[in-house]
Amino acid sequence: MNARLLDEARDLSIYTAYNTNVDAIVYLNGGIVQRLVDEFGADAVKKRIDEYPREIDEPLDFVARLVHALKTGKPMAVPLVNENLHTWFDDHFDYDVERMGGQAGIIANLLASLDFKRVIVYTPHLTGRQAGLFLDRPNLLFPVVDGGRLAFRHPREAYRENDPIKVNRIFEFRAGMTFKLGSETITVPFSGRFIVSSRFESIRIYTEPALRPFLPEIGEEVDGAILSGYQGIKLRYSDGKDANHYLKMAKEDIMLLKRRKDVKVHLEFASIQNRALRKKVIYNLFPMVDSVGMDESEIAYVLNALGYPKLSERIFTYNRIEDSVLGGKIILDEMNLEILQIHTIYYLMYITLKDNPLTEEELRKSLEVGTTLAAARASLGEVKSPQDYRVGMNVPFNERGEYVKLRFEEAKRRTREYKVVITPTRLVKKPVSTVGLGDTISAGAFTSYLALLRERGAL
Repeated sequence: MNARLLDEARDLSIYTAYNTNVDAIVYLNGGIVQRLVDEFGADAVKKRIDEYPREIDEPLDFVARLVHALKTGKPMAVPLVNENLHTWFDDHFDYDVERMGGQAGIIANLLASLDFKRVIVYTPHLTGRQAGLFLDRPNLLFPVVDGGRLAFRHPREAYRENDPIKVNRIFEFRAGMTFKLGSETITVPFSGRFIVSSRFESIRIYTEPALRPFLPEIGEEVDGAILSGYQGIKLRYSDGKDANHYLKMAKEDIMLLKRRKDVKVHLEFASIQNRALRKKVIYNLFPMVDSVGMDESEIAYVLNALGYPKLSERIFTYNRIEDSVLGGKIILDEMNLEILQIHTIYYLMYITLKDNPLTEEELRKSLEVGTTLAAARASLGEVKSPQDYRVGMNVPFNERGEYVKLRFEEAKRRTREYKVVITPTRLVKKPVSTVGLGDTISAGAFTSYLALLRERGAL
């Protein structure tokens, strides 16, 4: 049944925007780290570790925070704020892997691999290096304005070399790796990763002015839209623009997409550390869309921003299904959503109103498509064809599945005016990769939801 539902979803056309980046991965060894320590000197590195820079503005900041991460064996992410350091990193490291990053890019490649009818991807910044990470598939297209008209080209034919680029550099390390810091020999206690995430003013979330008038036409071309990347908006910019400016544009973009056709829009939410910005994104954008996807920690963040600190704290502390159900109902009602999708390591959940045209069984099948696709991605590293879905179907549901169902039935007794459905996740014991699993779940669930709505004549 699940495979048939995915086949039906593959007949859809989807628009996805805005965030893409390059994930550049380095598999560290003791020699690479030793070379960095020797270049700057052990004393300088120790001094900067004591200062503990919160962001990377010069190379020594990077080396100090990397060494600190290796000493503790803890995964860490530190923002890179100096755009000029692109050259320093590229000169100092040979990247073992370069892959697509960013929710919009990951989802576009996934849906193109699954042979969806048409996948239109948009990002305001598209260099050749970024464009080269999009799959070479005829169903993957990028919107451009050509001679005053809307046209579609493959991203590799639409790039602009002078655009800024967002590169997240991921340094993977393994337990047991050793190097010297002066007279001290450091042995890395645990495996993990150190992420240098680009946070540049030049990377913005918006639709280019020339393309914006054509958004209603793009909306007519597709059955659904998946929008993401709003976590990249800054509260203020040095040119005088601020978050309010970009969120106003984001709202207008959604209205333009829906102008000629009430296209279903899904917003994939990601954690926003700054509470003021998080609140702005929630209040400005959630009421504009039909569907939102998030994990359980993000439910807690959203509830806190909506003025429910005690419930938020309960979710953070105890992670009980009944609290997530209650929190989800609050978000659905206060933001006037059609459907809320929650993904966690052990279960996926939909919360929608009782008058949703789909039955609970249909909603559950939609969630199963999401977790099966994610299991395929975790097993293989990436999904390269519709046949890979079968790999996910062979992954069993996690061992906590029965417990999850039991707890859910208890929580569900208080949800008469809602449809609330849950499915355990298919959990891969030793995943090849965990990157993009949440995006894969959301894309699979949302597109299969659209396919079921179309089957019912409700799309």
